[in-house]
Amino acid sequence: MDAILFSIAGRPVALGEALLAGGATLGAALILCLGLLVRLSRGRRRAERIARAQAQALEARIADLLKLQSEMTGRMQTMAEVFGSRQGDLVRAVNERLDGMSHKLGQSMAESTRRTHDGLRHLHERLAVIDRAQTTIRDLTGQVGDLRAVLADKQTRGAFGQGRMEALIRDALPADGYTFQATLSSGVRPDCLIHLPNDAPPLVIDAKFPLEAHTQLRAAREPQALKAARARFRRDIGKHLADIHARYLIPGETQDTAFLFVPSESVFAEIHEQFDDLVQRAHRLRIVIVSPTLLLLSIQVVQSVLKDARMREEAHLIQAEVAHLVEDVDRLDQRVRKLQSHFGQAGRDIDQILISTDKISRRGRGIGALDLDPPEDAEDAPAAGDHDEATSAAPGPRLAQAGD
Repeated sequence: MDAILFSIAGRPVALGEALLAGGATLGAALILCLGLLVRLSRGRRRAERIARAQAQALEARIADLLKLQSEMTGRMQTMAEVFGSRQGDLVRAVNERLDGMSHKLGQSMAESTRRTHDGLRHLHERLAVIDRAQTTIRDLTGQVGDLRAVLADKQTRGAFGQGRMEALIRDALPADGYTFQATLSSGVRPDCLIHLPNDAPPLVIDAKFPLEAHTQLRAAREPQALKAARARFRRDIGKHLADIHARYLIPGETQDTAFLFVPSESVFAEIHEQFDDLVQRAHRLRIVIVSPTLLLLSIQVVQSVLKDARMREEAHLIQAEVAHLVEDVDRLDQRVRKLQSHFGQAGRDIDQILISTDKISRRGRGIGALDLDPPEDAEDAPAAGDHDEATSAAPGPRLAQAGD
């Protein structure tokens, strides 16, 4: 025991000391192995507990996913039912709106047709009035003798001419188409103003034809008296034409042409046959000498112009209604297109939801396919224990990947 085996740093080491040192080293190694075995056993049990906890959490998560999938399926069915009912309501509302618009359009067309028929009926009535007026004029042509007696008095003559002109105008024009004894800006009062459409200046008609010179002309028998009567007739008519031009032709207020009404067809014919210079002078002064027949024809022209203007106004109203109708149809088209886009968006949302549920189903099936059972040889040798710890920890990343 005291034999020296070797020396360390000049110190001899005996056999007993070497045996003691070897025993101490072997005891320490045994103690270390025992501690390592205990630690490995504790790690294995902790890994088993973690694996069981993870398996329980995974089962709970799978149950939640299945519950969520059933809820999503129920909601999708509910949304499909809601969309089906909403689509039916929308189709019904659109059909009702189209029916209402068709009814309104039919009423508008019926109203326009009725107005057109009324206008044609009024036109026929006016033509009948014109026919009656022409018949009356033919009857009056044969009463020239009675007209002479009436024209003998100046006041009676003026009242007769004024009354005849008013009768012709009242029969041919509506009440708002003329004005008798209107006052102009200069203070003068013409016998009649004919109102023209489109805010045009009115047309002046004068009925104060001087017939004294004509009466003297008809009564003259001697050449000297006839010459004097003709000179006086030219002078009186010329003065009256100049007065009409100066008093009634106001720029911007009245038309640049006026009518001089002669209440007798025979006097009118005599002026054009024997006094052509007076007719030319009237033309230069922009004054038209008219008889009852010519006045009636002129009024008929004015009546046609007024009717055309009113027809154009009605046409504008019809065009405006049609434009409003087109705007309503365009607005309906825009709203239907918007509704179509909403339905398309809803369909795309449902497709996205179906994609998400399909992904959830695939992930659930992948999680269900994992092997989560613990190994049977978990209590073998320490080397086997190390292998079991590595395999037990391996499902962790797979679970995390499946959770992702």
